Amino acid sequence: MGKFGLFSDKSSIPFESHLDGLEDQTKTLLLHLRKFVKSLGENVVEEVRPHRVVYAKSLTFRYFLDIRTRKDSLIVSTRRSRKEQPVEHTVKDMQEMDNIKPKISEAYANI
Repeated sequence: MGKFGLFSDKSSIPFESHLDGLEDQTKTLLLHLRKFVKSLGENVVEEVRPHRVVYAKSLTFRYFLDIRTRKDSLIVSTRRSRKEQPVEHTVKDMQEMDNIKPKISEAYANI
């Protein structure tokens, strides 16, 4: 592990690996979501893992968003605090994406 525990500068998994095998619409949703999440603040940290992409606030790893990809959808889990269980949402189109953005913003603000 790197000097920041779970976060290391040597992420061996590129974000683009999560785009492989996805339907075009799902790729578009994932890229759109990534851009939106990174726009929430300077302290958003992206960690690419083998089966998911996790977003946290700062290096203390208080994650507020967990994204798992499926061929035709994204499984998006938001987490408002360490004590609460994550809330899972399935996103298959841009309307569902627009519906979940306020929940992501709220999770980011509250974590």
